[in-house]
Amino acid sequence: MKHKILKTAVDMFLNYGFKSVTMDDIANEMGISKKTIYVHFPNKTKLVEATTLYMFETISCGIDHICALEKNPIEEVFDVKKFVMEHLKNEKSSPQYQLQKYYPKIFASLKSKQFEVMQGCVIENLNRGIKLGLYRDNINVNFISRIYFNCMVTLKDQELFPLKAFSMNTLMEYYLEYHLRGICTSKGLEKLNKILEINQNQ
Repeated sequence: MKHKILKTAVDMFLNYGFKSVTMDDIANEMGISKKTIYVHFPNKTKLVEATTLYMFETISCGIDHICALEKNPIEEVFDVKKFVMEHLKNEKSSPQYQLQKYYPKIFASLKSKQFEVMQGCVIENLNRGIKLGLYRDNINVNFISRIYFNCMVTLKDQELFPLKAFSMNTLMEYYLEYHLRGICTSKGLEKLNKILEINQNQ
């Protein structure tokens, strides 16, 4: 039952936002009493904490699997983006923004975990790209990996990038092209342009 509650809560939070969904809403959606939810999660904050951890672990495992395939580093960047977008439902309700606003402690903990996972993945991607001659060999990997993470977090700031003006998918596409054009060699740019062309035609 605990797992079913988690999965339902994740789905509802991603669709409607952490603030909008109540414990009553989740109980009604599942056709159970609110007391049943409280047996497993004493309050909404604990449920939000558990759902963010559940989403984080699910997405981290998926990213690890994609990175383990050791595909072309430029393709890998887009594959990770596609996987994350699918699991976050294109962030229709901007969950991370709501999490930061209404549950700042949970947000800070999640951000720290995300940084650890992304640093490892991005640094490995950058080093492999340099070895393959796709990325410039004079880039500072530690600097680029930190800028990359910071920009990914900033994209989710609705005051800077309101969802009415930019969909999250569009923002990610814009940013990945911006990031890669800054670090690619001429060989890397050829690969990037091919991927962008394929994406535009889909």
